[in-house]
Parts: sequence; structure tokens; C-alpha cells
Amino acid sequence: MTDETQMVAAFDARVRRRAERRDFFRAFGAVAAVGTGLALTSCGGSGTSLTPSPTPTPTPTPTATNSSGFTDNDVLNFALNLEYLEAQFYAFAANGTGLASTLLTGAGTAGTVTGGKKANLTDPIVANYAREIAQDEVAHVEFLRTALGSVAIAMPTLDISATPTSAFSNAARAAGLIGQGATFDPYENDDNFLLAAFLFEDVGVTAYRGAIGGIANTLIRQVASGILAAESYHAAMIRSALYMRGLTTPTLIDSTEAISNARDGLDGASDIDQGVRPIGDQSNIMPFDSTTGLPYGRTTGQVLNIAYLNRNAVTAGGFFPSGVNGAIKSSAAN
Repeated sequence: MTDETQMVAAFDARVRRRAERRDFFRAFGAVAAVGTGLALTSCGGSGTSLTPSPTPTPTPTPTATNSSGFTDNDVLNFALNLEYLEAQFYAFAANGTGLASTLLTGAGTAGTVTGGKKANLTDPIVANYAREIAQDEVAHVEFLRTALGSVAIAMPTLDISATPTSAFSNAARAAGLIGQGATFDPYENDDNFLLAAFLFEDVGVTAYRGAIGGIANTLIRQVASGILAAESYHAAMIRSALYMRGLTTPTLIDSTEAISNARDGLDGASDIDQGVRPIGDQSNIMPFDSTTGLPYGRTTGQVLNIAYLNRNAVTAGGFFPSGVNGAIKSSAAN
């Protein structure tokens, strides 16, 4: 067997493993929603085990609300808003089409997507990243919708367009990447796509990191932890790509720092956000709290400050022009 044949075989095997893993991921969501389901376990039912033992040990009945005062399902629905946004952006950028109509319905006001198109990705590595993350994000939407069952929210109105007044352009302008009246087009080239993905991915990681500690139900906490792991992989892919490309195009690294500073300016007084500029003789792929070695977390309000592109307490704006669906709606007052 030639080296080339071995490489092709290895890639084929990797694709099969990824497909099997995603099938399991979807099946897990289906199993979790059957019987008591996640919607019931978080509202007072007992936990559900995927592998029951002959003599199961009784577990305490989970409380209906977490430490924030919202139910665990409220937290999952909040996450579903973010997954809708990411899935639509990546699906359009990678494939030129968005989510299937069957994945858009649910509780709350059903919205539409403004913008979205196939990105002009000429670097095959970046294009492969886009396709991989798109598939993962669509799987997250499917998983959360299945897990939440009848209480799953509909997709809210999203702005992923490229116009002078779009959310992407306003975010880029706030970071100093473009001037007044200019347009930031995340679909124009590889670098713009990566910067747009960088804007989303770090926020997704901090959102799940911040939410997990307040989730009461063990099974739902495991769900959130699993998606946190996937989002962390995505963030590392995007940050690594920007870092490597930034070695020959230093302005890319400068742009990540500018976006990081803009996010920090929206989410409050703390300075936790980081671009990909190396720290001394080390890369900075995983931004973390040096006192714990763990990634930073954000509250739901801080996440919405960034998603709404507003440091004040508001209920709509930015990438969610009409706000998000579900019980958690307001950004924080900073």
C-alpha cells in the first residue's frame, strides 16, 4: 500500500468515526427525550439513565430551577438561541444553504434569517473547518430540539448579513476594523470568515462555561458539558487558524485583539477576553483564568451584551434584531 493510499484510507476511517459519533450524539438526544425526557426531568421528574443497572441507586429529585432563578430548560433554550445563530452562519458559509425548515419551529415568535451566503473560501483547510463546524452546529440544534421536546423554542430572527448596517459590520466597526459606512463581509474571503467565526466561538465557550455551574439536573448538566467541549474544539480550531495565518499576516492577530477588546467593552468591567497574540514565548490558543487553569465564563446577560452589541440592559439588537426566544431575554446593565 502506497503512502497516498494509506492517507486516503486513514481519512476515510476518520470520516466514518465522525459519522458514527454524530449518529450517537443524535441518538442520545432521542433517548433523553423519550419517557420522562429532559423537559420533565428538569421540572421535577427523576433523572433518566441511559444504561440502567439491575439495582439502580435512587437519586434526589432535581429542583425545578437553578441558582439563577431560571429553570434548566430555560438555560437550554437560551443555548438553543445561540446554536441557531451559529448553525445558520456556518451552514450558509460552508454550503450556501441554511437550516431545514423542520428545525425552525417551536415556542415563541418564529423568525427569519437576513443574509447568509456561501463564503469564498480558497484555503482548503479553512473550507474543511467550515464544513466540519457547520455539521457540528446543525447537530447541536437537532440535539437540543429533541432533548427539549415540546418546550423547544423556535428560531428567532437573525441578522447574518453583510451590509453597512448589519450586525457583522457594526461589530467590526466597534472593533475599529472598518470605518463609517463600510461593510464587513464575513463571506468575502478566508480571513473575514475566520474573524467572524472568532467573534462567535469564544462567546459560545464562555456562555456554556458560565451556565453549567447553575444547572440543577445532572443529565442536563452533562448535555451542556458535552456541547461546551465541542464548542471549545471549534474555538481552538478557529484560534489556531488565525494564529497560523497571522504569522505571515500580522494584522490578523491585531484584528483578534481588537475584537477581543470590543467584546470586553460590552460585557462589563472585567477584562477576561483575549485575542490570539502570543504571550511571551507561548501561543494563546486557549484563553483561561491563570488562577484556575479553566476557561472563563460569562453570565447570560453578558453573553447577550455581545450578541445584542450593546453594553446596556436591552432585549434586542445586533445579531438578534427582535431579541431571543425563551425566558432569558435581557442583556446586563454595564
